[in-house]
Parts: sequence; structure tokens; C-alpha cells
Amino acid sequence: MRAARYYGKEDVRIVDDVERPTCGEGQVKVEPAFVGICGTDLHEFMGGPNFSPTSPHPVTKESIPITIGHEFSGTIKELGKGLEKSGLKVGQKLAIQPTIYCAQCGACKNGAENACLNGGFVGLSGGGGGISEEVVVPAEACLPLPDNVDLDIGALVEPLAVAWHAVDASPIAEIKEPKCVVFGGGPIGLAVCQVLLARGAKLVICVEVAKKRQEFAKEFGVHHVIDPTKHDVVSTALELCGGQQPPDIAFDCAGVPQSIETACKVVRSRGTVVNVAIWEKSIPFNPNWLVFREASYKGVLGYQKKDFEGVIKALGEGKIKPAAMITSRIQMDRLVDDGYWALIKEKDKHVKILVDVRAGVSDTANVVSSSAQ
Repeated sequence: MRAARYYGKEDVRIVDDVERPTCGEGQVKVEPAFVGICGTDLHEFMGGPNFSPTSPHPVTKESIPITIGHEFSGTIKELGKGLEKSGLKVGQKLAIQPTIYCAQCGACKNGAENACLNGGFVGLSGGGGGISEEVVVPAEACLPLPDNVDLDIGALVEPLAVAWHAVDASPIAEIKEPKCVVFGGGPIGLAVCQVLLARGAKLVICVEVAKKRQEFAKEFGVHHVIDPTKHDVVSTALELCGGQQPPDIAFDCAGVPQSIETACKVVRSRGTVVNVAIWEKSIPFNPNWLVFREASYKGVLGYQKKDFEGVIKALGEGKIKPAAMITSRIQMDRLVDDGYWALIKEKDKHVKILVDVRAGVSDTANVVSSSAQ
């Protein structure tokens, strides 16, 4: 079957000879529909392998080349044995939770399978991937979509679940009329903004440099946008909160040294900073930024099934309307040229590019980076 395969740095190819997966007991064969391109995919492409295993992965037993695509939706093509009473049925629309975990390590036994010591993701660590004609996943990874949620929106559930997990880990439920500031207006930052609004935040401020991303934030209903190159974030946020109490919670989705320092300094006394970003290298950090406020610093990672369920319920109820996050749809054979390179070279113009797996592809393309069209 046809699939996108990752071989290493700047080496992603469309191949036609991938063996079709077999649907075993407790498994579901899915026909992928739409796949989002994630920042992690870009890191793998530009500087990897990082997440993608170069030796057999402890759970999937696979190593590169692997099939890619971990933010995806699809429809059920086949049910394995033992799923007769699962509620799943052939033809059903799904969002896929791509978490891979061992169920044996300390993290898994503590109920934190998202932080599994041997973990990974379908589409990054083996186990197939969304940019393919078929993929087999465990039944528990299949989250049915409501009738009013289309498959392209279903591909946004994964990044929205990252945001839901971050907001859920914050003390938002304990605060009356919470005021929040989000650093970074990229895909995850915008997702956090949307989830905060859906979860009843009284005030949401987005801190973002890029003009286009500032516009996206406003489009999604953010109350205020601060450009840190033009305004002092700490004093401006205090003013926007009424001048007495600074924001209750700061979410750092930017992942740059200045954002983490400012996030620590922008929150009120006994406020909370939630680190959502993944850091590529060590940065300077002064604990006094938190100590002098008795503030808390919370690290979060990925998501769990309850986060997917929360997002899907909110989508079905119309509390989150993320369609504008989709800034482009491309065919599989244009993955690198119109997907990866577009996001790398023109990142401020895009939020989420989706690969339409079922759309036709060029007969002449064998390698995704081919410019033929």
C-alpha cells in the first residue's frame, strides 16, 4: 500500500510497497482521512531522528524507516476479534489517540501513561501512521466522532487534546472568573486559547510577535493580544486585568527563554505557570522568579484518553470551533514541498496544514520532495 515513510533528516518518501497491516484481536483497522502536520514532525525532518527510533522501539519493535502521521482522523475499515460489544462499527468516524505505552513502567503504573518511560506515538515511533492507506491501532485508541463533527475537524482533536490536558492540569476549576495569559500563538497556543474560552476563562490574553498569528488569536476570540516587541508584557497584562491582580495562570507554549521568564513574572502571588512547550536545550532559570511570588510551576506532557473525550464532547456541543486552524489542505505527494517546507519557511502564515490522505496523488511522484505537479 501507499504510505509516507521517514528515513532520516530531510528524507521523507512516498512509497507503494508497504505491507498492509493485519487486524488482530482487540484491534481496529482504520482508513485514515486527514492528517495534521505537527511541530514534532518538522523537528524530525529538519534535525532528527529524535523521537523516531534508530534501534528497535521497546514497544513497537520498529526502527526507521517508519510510516509517519500521528494527528489523524479516519473511518473504521475492519474490527478485530473481541470487539463485538465495543460499540465500534465499520464505517464509523474516528479521531485516533496515538499514544504508545508499555503499561509496565512506574509512570504507567501511576496512571501517567502519557509519560511512559518506554512510550511514543503511532506515526512517530512505529506502529504504522496516519499518512497511509490503512493503519491498525488498539480499540482503546479509537474515539468516535459525533455526527456533526467532520473528519477534517477530527484531525484537530490531537493538538486540541494537548491543550485540554494543559488546561485540565491547571487550577482553572478552583478559580472564580480565571484570568489567563498564553505565550505563543502557534497551533498549540491557539488551541490553549480556545480551550480556555470553552472552559469558562473570564479573560484570555495572548502574547505573540507575529502579526498573522495575532490575527488568528483575535479570530478565535482572545480578549487581548500583546506584542512583546512593542509593550511590556507584565505591566500591560496587569492593566488588562484591572490593575489590582495580575493573571492567575500563565501557559507557556512559546518555548523561548524570554517567554518562560516573563511567564513567571506575569502571574499573581500564588499563581501558576503551566509549561506546555518542549525545550530542545537547557535555558537560564532563576527560581526566585517563582519564590518571590510563592507561585507554582507545572509541567505537562501530551494527553490522556480523558482529554480526547473532553475535546470531542466540546466539539460536538459547539463549544470549540477550530475550523479556522486549518490553513491549507494538501495531497500526500505534496507533503514535503507544500507541507513541511511551507510550515518551515512561512510558519507565521499557517496554523495547521492537513494532508488529505484520500485525495489523488501525482503518478510521477515516488519521493515526496519531488517538485513535479
